[in-house]
Amino acid sequence: ACPVCGSPIDMESTGVLARCSGSLICAAQLKESLRHFASRKAMNIDGLGEKLIDQLVERKIVKDLPDLFSLDIKSLSLMDRMAEKSASKLVQAIENAKKVSFARFIYALGIPEVGETTAEILANHYINIDALTIADQEGLMNLPDVGPVVAQNIVKFFAQEINTEKLAQLKAYGLEVISPEEFKGD
Repeated sequence: ACPVCGSPIDMESTGVLARCSGSLICAAQLKESLRHFASRKAMNIDGLGEKLIDQLVERKIVKDLPDLFSLDIKSLSLMDRMAEKSASKLVQAIENAKKVSFARFIYALGIPEVGETTAEILANHYINIDALTIADQEGLMNLPDVGPVVAQNIVKFFAQEINTEKLAQLKAYGLEVISPEEFKGD
């Protein structure tokens, strides 16, 4: 069982990698998801560091990725070592992150085995996130550098209802995923 949330541990088919099955109910997995999502190569949310993420999760202010976009100066000012000026800068960084390239967004989702290069390939092939969510394994495997494991991980990720709910919530918070032709910010 997971030492953090008590969920069963899933063993990868190779028997080498063990993962908690708790997904985002596991505080440790949520923290790591948030760190990856906010990282420079993903959503690039400057000021959202490891210690602040730990506090936000432990105080149950952030319970899921979309919750990042509901943070305000008042709630952030209550965090340790977070004055109003720092909170204001972070709120602005979160607001700036609402407009993101398609490739960065795909990478930020944290789909297993989908790194920056694969995210770029997917962004250049699919017209938008909606098209990617309905991609099938065979079509994905026709892309360069996308083998059966990666294709299966992508299909599995978008088949999970919790992930499609997260995408809808992110859109509701005003997240705008820009196609490669339109985005000039990378």
